[in-house]
Amino acid sequence: MELVFLLLLVVIMAGALASGFPVAFALPGSAIITIGLAALSGEIFAGDTAAYFAQGGPMNWLTAGVTNFRGVYWEVERDTLIAIPLFVFMGIMLQRSKIAEDLLVSMAQLFGPIRGGLGISVVFVGALLAATTGIVGATVVAMGLISLPAMLRNNYSHPLATGTIAASGTLGQIIPPSIVLIILADQLASAVDQAGMARTAYFKEMTGEFTMPSSFGVSSTSAGDMFMGALLPGLILVGLYMAYILIMAFLRPSVAPAVPFEGSYDRKFVLRVLLSLVPPLTLIFVVLGSIITGIATVNQAGAIGAVGAMVMAGYRLYEGRAGAFHPAILAMGSLIAVLVLTSYHPINIRNVQTSADVAAVVVAAVAVAVFLVAIVWSGWRAFIIEDTLRGVMVETAKTTALVFIILLGAAMLTAAFRAFGGEELVREFLASLPGGFWAQFIIVMAVIFILGFFLDFIEIAVVVVPIVAPILLADPSANITAVWLGVMIGLNIQTSFLTPPFGFALFYLRGVAPAAVKTLSMYKGVIPFICLQLFALLIVGLTPQLVNYIPNRMSLTSESAPPPKNPRLQNCIEDYVLATFREEGDQIRSAISEAKTWDLSYLPKSVQKDLEKSFDAAEKSFPAIEEAFAASAAIEEAAKTYRPLHVEVRATQRDIAKHVAEIEELEDRIELLRHSNGEQLEAVEKLSTKIERLKAEQAELEAQVPSNWDPDHKAFTKVLSAEKKARLTYRRTVDTAYEPIAVLQATLRDTEALAALSGDIEGLADPIANLEPQEAEEVIKEVESRIGAVVEAGSIRSAVAKARRALRGKSPDKEKALEELQNALEVYADELAWRQQAKTAISAKLDEYEAAIRNTIGLRLLDRLPHDIALEVAACQSDHKDISLYF
Repeated sequence: MELVFLLLLVVIMAGALASGFPVAFALPGSAIITIGLAALSGEIFAGDTAAYFAQGGPMNWLTAGVTNFRGVYWEVERDTLIAIPLFVFMGIMLQRSKIAEDLLVSMAQLFGPIRGGLGISVVFVGALLAATTGIVGATVVAMGLISLPAMLRNNYSHPLATGTIAASGTLGQIIPPSIVLIILADQLASAVDQAGMARTAYFKEMTGEFTMPSSFGVSSTSAGDMFMGALLPGLILVGLYMAYILIMAFLRPSVAPAVPFEGSYDRKFVLRVLLSLVPPLTLIFVVLGSIITGIATVNQAGAIGAVGAMVMAGYRLYEGRAGAFHPAILAMGSLIAVLVLTSYHPINIRNVQTSADVAAVVVAAVAVAVFLVAIVWSGWRAFIIEDTLRGVMVETAKTTALVFIILLGAAMLTAAFRAFGGEELVREFLASLPGGFWAQFIIVMAVIFILGFFLDFIEIAVVVVPIVAPILLADPSANITAVWLGVMIGLNIQTSFLTPPFGFALFYLRGVAPAAVKTLSMYKGVIPFICLQLFALLIVGLTPQLVNYIPNRMSLTSESAPPPKNPRLQNCIEDYVLATFREEGDQIRSAISEAKTWDLSYLPKSVQKDLEKSFDAAEKSFPAIEEAFAASAAIEEAAKTYRPLHVEVRATQRDIAKHVAEIEELEDRIELLRHSNGEQLEAVEKLSTKIERLKAEQAELEAQVPSNWDPDHKAFTKVLSAEKKARLTYRRTVDTAYEPIAVLQATLRDTEALAALSGDIEGLADPIANLEPQEAEEVIKEVESRIGAVVEAGSIRSAVAKARRALRGKSPDKEKALEELQNALEVYADELAWRQQAKTAISAKLDEYEAAIRNTIGLRLLDRLPHDIALEVAACQSDHKDISLYF
C-alpha cells in the first residue's frame, strides 16, 4: 500500500503543477493530502494510522516538517540562505537603475563592427549581468528590448539572435553569485550529512571495523565553495557560446553580419564605455574576490553587493544633473581611506593604548561615517527618483518569500516521499543498474534534464536533490565531492530555462520580441545552445578538476588552512614528497650525512640521543616512502583480478542485507499483531509465508557468492593492511626525523629569553626567606609561569616548583626551599650553558639542515603547507579517487 500512496503523491503533485497551481502551495499541499489519506486509510482499514507508511507515521512526518521549518528560520548555523535576499536586491537594483541597459548599448557599439560582434556583445554582457544580477527574467527582458531590435535591424538570423539572447540570459544560473548555487549548497549540506552516515554504516557493515578513517568521509560544501567551483565552468560556457557565434559568423556571414558604428571612437566614447563597464566589473571583483580570498563570507559579500548596487544606482538615476557622482566619490574615498589606514596601522578599538591608536580609530570612525552618509544619500536618491528603492524592495521581498515558501513546501514533500519509502525505492533502482555509479549518475542527470522541460529550477533543486544527492555522494566507487555534484546539477538545471515547452527564458523573450520573430524560430535558436550546455556538462563531468581546484586552492592557502597532518591530505603530500625525493634526493641525503658529522658532545644526553635518532630516521625516510608506494602498486596490481569479484560479491551482500532487514521487520510485525490485537491467524500466516520466501531467496543469494571469495578477500585485505602499515611506518619515520630538529631550533631561539630569567630565579631567595609561605608561593608561581613560556625549560620549572612545594602544608620548611632553589639555580646554569654553546656552534648549521628537509621530511609537522606545495596538493586533491576496495 505504501507504493500506492507514493504514486498518489506524485500524481497529485504533477497534476497541481500541470494545472498551473502555484508551486509554493502545490508541493506542501500534495504532501498534506497524501499523508492525510494514508493516515485515515490506515486508521479505518488497519486500526493504525502508521499502517501504510514505510517509515514512521504521520507524527513522524509532522516532526520532520517542524524540524525543517526550524532549520530554515531558526538555526543559527544554517545561515546560507541569508545571502538570497541580498543578491536578489543587488540584481534588481542594477536592473531598475538601467545600468544593465547602459552596458548593453556600450558593448554593442564596441563589438558591433566585428562579424558576429553583436552576438558576442550579448554573451559578454550576459556574463557580466550574470555576475552582478543573476536574475534570468530581468536579463533576458533587458537584452530582448535593447539588443534584439538592433540585431534584427542589421539582418541577424532570427534563430541565432533569439537563441543568443535567451542562452546568455541563463548564465546567471551558473556564474556566481547565483541563487541556484546558494539553494543547491543549502540542500547539499544536509545531503552530505546523510551520505556521510550512510557511508560510515556501509564501511562498518562490510569491514566489521568500528570506525571509518576520516579520509574516507564525504567532503562537505558551502555556498562559497559552490561559487568558486562554478566559476571556471561558467567561463567555459561563455567561451563555448562566443566560439559558436564566431564560427557561425565565419561559415555563414549572412546570419551574423558586421554592424558599423555610426559614431566616432573618440574620448567621449571611451569615457562612456568605461563608465558603463568599470563599475559593474569592480562590483563583480569586490563581491567574488572577497569570497574567493576569504575576506568575506557569502552573506557578507551579498551585503557588499547590495550596498555597491545602491551606490551605483545613486549616480545612474541622477545622471545629467549636477553632483551626480558625489555620493559615489564619497563612498570610494572613505573606503580608500580605511584601506590605506589599516595597511599602515592596525585598528583595534579594544586595544587602544597610544595616541597613534586613538588617532587611527578616530580617522577610521570619520571614514566610516562618511561612507554611511554616502550610502544614505544614494538610498535617498533611489527612493525619491521613480520610487526605485521601494520597487526594488517589494520585488526582493516577493522573490525571497517565493524561494523560502518553496523550500519549506519541498521539505514537506520530500519528508512525505521518504515516509512512503520513495527514497529507498530510488536507491534500490539506482543500485540495481549495471555500470555502477556512473550509470546511476547518468540516469539522474537525464531525469533532471527531462524534468527541466516541465519544472522550474527551484522545484528541481529542492525536490530532486535531497532525494538523489545522498545516494550519489555515499557511493565510495566514485567518491565525488559535493561541490562537483552541485555544479553538475546546476549546469544541468540551467537548461530548464531553454527547453520547450516551459522554458522560462523563451517565455520572457517571447513577451518582448516583435511579432515578426516566430516562436518556432526561437525554439530552433536555443537548440544549439542547449547542445553547448550539454557539451559543457560533459567537459566538467570528465574533468572534475575544473570544479574542485579553486575551492581546494583557496582552502589550502587561506589563513584557516588545515595543517599538513590532516588525514585527507596525506596521500597527495606523499605523492609530492616522493617526486621531490626523486628529483632532489641527493642534496637531501648530503645534508643528512653532513649533519651526522656534527659535534654534539656538549649537548645533554637526551638531546644527543634524540638527534641521533632523528638523523637515522631521516635516512630511513627514503626507503620507507618507496616501500609505501610499492605497497600501493601491489594494491593496483591485485585489484585487476580482485575488483570484479569485489563488485559482484558486495552487490550480492547488499541484497542479502536487504532481505535480512525485511525479515526482521516482518517478524516484528508478527509480534506486534500477536500482542496488540490477539491472534490474527490469517495476517500472521501471510507474513510467515513471506518470511519463508525471503529466507529462501536469501539462501539462494548466499549460494551465489563464489567459493573463492573468502580466500581472495583475505588475500586482498592483507595487501591493503600492508599498504596501511607501510604508510604509517613512513609517517612515523619522518615525524621522528623532523620533530627533534624543530624542537632544538625553538629551544635555541629562546636562549636569550632564558638568560633574561636569571635575576627572577635568583631573586626568589629573598621572598622565600622573608615573606610568609603563602605569599612566597605566589611569587614563585609567577616566576614558574615565566619559565614555562620558554621552550623546553620544563626541568628548570620542575626544580623551582620543588622549592615552592617545600613551603606548603602545615609545617613549611624555608631551609629546604632555599636548598631546592639552589638546586634549581644549578639546573638553570647547566641548561643556559649548553644552550648558549649550541647556539654559537650549530645554530646556523641547524637552520640550514632544517631548510633542506623542511618541505619533504618535515612537511607533515609544519603549521601549514608552503604556498607552492599547497598548489600542488590542491591540484592532486581535485581529482576523484575510487576508494570502494577499502569497503
